[in-house]
Amino acid sequence: MASDLEDDDDDNEQDEEDDKGVGRNAPIVDVVKLPSSKDEKAVKARLDAVGKKRKRDGASANVKAGVLYIGRIPRGFYENEMRSYFSQFGNVTRLRLSRNKKTGAPKHYGFIEFDDVEVAQIVQETMDNYLLMGHLLQVKMIPQDKVHADLFKGANRKWRGSTGTRRERTLHDQPRTKEEQEVVEKKLLQRQTQRKAALKKKGIEYGFPGYQVV
Repeated sequence: MASDLEDDDDDNEQDEEDDKGVGRNAPIVDVVKLPSSKDEKAVKARLDAVGKKRKRDGASANVKAGVLYIGRIPRGFYENEMRSYFSQFGNVTRLRLSRNKKTGAPKHYGFIEFDDVEVAQIVQETMDNYLLMGHLLQVKMIPQDKVHADLFKGANRKWRGSTGTRRERTLHDQPRTKEEQEVVEKKLLQRQTQRKAALKKKGIEYGFPGYQVV
């Protein structure tokens, strides 16, 4: 189940390449400025109902955790931003953003666990196909029997590359020639145009600023 979801996110590989082209200085999302969720009042009412139910049941309640796959995560929306954003729904117990082992570049998908499966279900229904920074988030519930042992390996830890990786990153981030930069910018603009066209095909008119050549 989890591997099928990873394979389904066909933007991941190209987006990872885009991140390499931009370098490691991509802007971090200001979570405060993000819209909280679709139909916020209704969502809050559902979350409050779950909270009251748990309080009423007390210690006798056998509450299970819920695990979600999050796909098509936009650039700049990393571990800290994800935790801050999704914590508005409930208690996040584990979170892992998949990254390239060599470069540390995010692969634009990850996994998040809430301590309450009903809260996780509300998040899935609320945030699936939610438009965030030009990306339609994919949010899918992973059945408990499909959560393999290594799914959260390295979760809740900040990524640190090896000495060799940091050396590679230093070489990668060296100034490019004008010709090299033009190639990178051309690829980014092409990808941006394709994404806007895909959104328009879905009937979504969204004028996100995107990457601009200075």
